[in-house]
Amino acid sequence: MTPGFVETFDSLPTGGYGGTYQGRRYRITKTQMAAGRSQKLEAEELGGADYISFNLYRLASGQALLKPCEMPEAKVVDFVLGVIVD
Repeated sequence: MTPGFVETFDSLPTGGYGGTYQGRRYRITKTQMAAGRSQKLEAEELGGADYISFNLYRLASGQALLKPCEMPEAKVVDFVLGVIVD
């Protein structure tokens, strides 16, 4: 993962909200499971076809494990680092 990814991801609010990425609007949902040890983010482009989905697992070692859902890791990282939450 890119340096700063986990910190930026952690700064995103939990729940549903809007955001802008590369001039396009998204509906974003961030949820927590297993007492925060597992988190999921989904973002759907409003009026378009783009979709972002991934899980982030917090390992006992303190490391984070990123698991994109059927898309390149770079797409997920770029989105999280570039999205502006409204």
